[in-house]
Amino acid sequence: MRRRFDDQRCSVAQSLEIIGDWWTLLIIRDAFLGVRRFADFEARLGISKNILTRRLAHLVEHGVLERVDAGRHGQRYEYVLTAKGRDLFTVLTALRQWGDRWVYGEGNEPLEVLDRRTGRPIPRVRVLDEEGRPVRAPDLVVREPTPTG
Repeated sequence: MRRRFDDQRCSVAQSLEIIGDWWTLLIIRDAFLGVRRFADFEARLGISKNILTRRLAHLVEHGVLERVDAGRHGQRYEYVLTAKGRDLFTVLTALRQWGDRWVYGEGNEPLEVLDRRTGRPIPRVRVLDEEGRPVRAPDLVVREPTPTG
């Protein structure tokens, strides 16, 4: 049984409550790749119907995916990323880039991701300061916000 983090006041822990298992992230990955139909998720992922049903419902409940009626002859639903879901693009890109570097190694990446506009590989995701300079973990200070009002 998976541990819950409902009691932690932490954005990472609360985000993991929504997207923190591998099936969920793979569903989101495939949604970014254009998969919309239940049967297509099932076939691409090799996931059981009951697990896929639960994960899709969870993502819809949390506003990451929207279930839309795409039926012409009766009801047929598809799943599309919401703005909240599309906002995970940077997260998935960073995770993929981490895997490319540390799991597969330089030159062994399973996919090449190119910018359609330039035809060149997209650069590594980096955290930048207001002037556009890279920020490293030692440069950070973490604190609770000062109450307003």
